[in-house]
Amino acid sequence: MSKNKLLYIFMGVALIAIFGLGFAMATIMLKKPAKPVAIPEAAVKEEVPVSAVEEEMPALPPVAAVEPAAVPSATEAAVTPPVPAEPTPTVAVESAFKPEFQKGMIYVAWTPDGYSNSNSVKSIEQMKSLGVEWAGLVATWYQDRYNSAQISALPDKTPTDQSLVTAIRQLHDLKIKVMLKPHLDLLKGEGKWRGDILMDSPEAWQEWFKNYTAFIMHYVNIAAQEKVEILCIGTELTQATLGQPNYWRELIAEIRKTYKGSLTYAANWHEEFDQIAFWDALDYAGIDPYFPLVCSMNPKVEELKSAWEYWIKNVEEWQARIKKPIILAEIGYKSSGDATDEPWQHVGMGKLDLGLQVNCYQAILEVFWDKPWFYGAYWWYWGTNPRMGGQLNKGFTPQNKPAQDVVKEWYINKPVSEKTY
Repeated sequence: MSKNKLLYIFMGVALIAIFGLGFAMATIMLKKPAKPVAIPEAAVKEEVPVSAVEEEMPALPPVAAVEPAAVPSATEAAVTPPVPAEPTPTVAVESAFKPEFQKGMIYVAWTPDGYSNSNSVKSIEQMKSLGVEWAGLVATWYQDRYNSAQISALPDKTPTDQSLVTAIRQLHDLKIKVMLKPHLDLLKGEGKWRGDILMDSPEAWQEWFKNYTAFIMHYVNIAAQEKVEILCIGTELTQATLGQPNYWRELIAEIRKTYKGSLTYAANWHEEFDQIAFWDALDYAGIDPYFPLVCSMNPKVEELKSAWEYWIKNVEEWQARIKKPIILAEIGYKSSGDATDEPWQHVGMGKLDLGLQVNCYQAILEVFWDKPWFYGAYWWYWGTNPRMGGQLNKGFTPQNKPAQDVVKEWYINKPVSEKTY
């Protein structure tokens, strides 16, 4: 064999050896295990097809159920839809409560068509001219005696639904917001009033609240339909609120299933407002502050404000406990000489005194207006007849009396201070 052939054979063997060695090394490199990666236990989840994730989205566990350290796998990241950064506007609007200052007046009718007669529009416009921005609309049902369980509307006394809705729409057309305020009264007083309503057994209370719930829910449906801004769930029912708080919580929960506006209750000043146990379930805490202001004859504004000092201290202590915005859900004074002694008495027994009514209005507004927790008042009351009241009237209405000028001055010209509660 020649030297040249031997050289060629040697070179071929060498090339084969080199190629084989390279192939072996490459194989070893390719089979080298990767460095292990620690995966948090919470992130190890069963893979779910995209279609299944979309169908089952409502059943996904809340984000809070995943520990902060969990890191989703690449598969999970690919199939999990992004979580919105903010709730939808609809949810935010329904769940948010922002208290509003209420320059209010109670607007009352005690006849079937009182709210829809031809005079009512004129009376509402007259009320609007005073700067009134909120109207408390009253519809009254009745029970026979203080211990009767039956509650019903009366054809000759209770405003019809059509009449009530007419007034709500007229008020809304004039940019006046509405607090719907159903009342319950007794047909036979016998020395009792609505605050004395008292049943004699648990079964009787159950029956009474069944009927009361039907009464209130009747107006809840109207309030929801007409987008009424506030619903007052009761007025001055002292024995029923203090003795049966659980029934009221059940009623409030039932109302909120249908009605999305704000809720309040109008508590009596005497042994009720500061003892109610369900203020936390409501939006506004309402009080009817007919506190006696024992003064000298013909008291001036400063003397009336001094008489308020004791009562306002009690109100402030109550508000600090419940931490709710406070409204005077009903307040008023007669234009008679006995207006300050027993302000709750309906009939004026003293001499005509238009000036005392003016001073009472001025004093209570000066006392409450700048309190950070005070969110407005509803004056008792404005009638559907634009000629109601007048210079010879000793009753509660400020209509066509100097007291309406006090309301106008405060509602139109007085700035509202910053409110916190």
